[in-house]
Amino acid sequence: MTDIKFVPKEALLVLKDKIKLIPTEEGSIYLVGPIRLPINLFGETIIFQWYCWLNSKDEGHDLKQIIENLSSANLAEYQQSSVLVYGDFEQSEEALIRMHSICHTGDIFGSKRCDCGYQLKQSLQMIADHGSGALFYLANHEGRGIGLFSKAMAYILQENGYDTVEANEELGFVDDSRNYSDAIQVLRVLRSKPVKLMTNNPKKLVALKEAGMMVSGRTPLWGDVSEFNEEYLQTKIKRSGHLEEEVTCPND
Repeated sequence: MTDIKFVPKEALLVLKDKIKLIPTEEGSIYLVGPIRLPINLFGETIIFQWYCWLNSKDEGHDLKQIIENLSSANLAEYQQSSVLVYGDFEQSEEALIRMHSICHTGDIFGSKRCDCGYQLKQSLQMIADHGSGALFYLANHEGRGIGLFSKAMAYILQENGYDTVEANEELGFVDDSRNYSDAIQVLRVLRSKPVKLMTNNPKKLVALKEAGMMVSGRTPLWGDVSEFNEEYLQTKIKRSGHLEEEVTCPND
């Protein structure tokens, strides 16, 4: 752990316009960005603007004190979410958004047990093709909110005949405990106009609408179906209420 007692004035001048404080009922959300981030999508480099946010119980507005407080905490042990923004997200008439839950196995390792890795890359490409949008990467959503270690145990149960919903419930969890309130607050800071949501999950639509966000529509995001995830995808529809589109295994 590094304990920095002094933040140079020059660094504060660089950071002061890049850090926003969003008041919450429990403290604040610190939002840092935008940061230019070139991303490789299907062999092409596309430039996104990246923001990251951190929940804090502090309500201070003193940037120097905020940074010094953060430097005395081991933030690497905590989950921090972020958002990739493309185009004129603030002012464009129609923008696509994706609320993407972190998936260690699918996003990082390319696991075919789920469709998360496909959805991550495909939604970024759809945003770029559309011309404006944002992908929110929600780091505390692993395993629909149960965490990575519990997800590993759930996978073992799934290998022994449980579906994804049953596995979570057998471990004492609900099927889906994800919360979108922080992401929605950040969305409000970045855009006030309507958004079109890329999702198959009606709970995400409900979360946005109940928070007062204007939603102009929904775009489905099915694909990358295989023998390894077909049952998982069908469980999403039959047990978790996802909106059904064409979900068939190419080998059928």
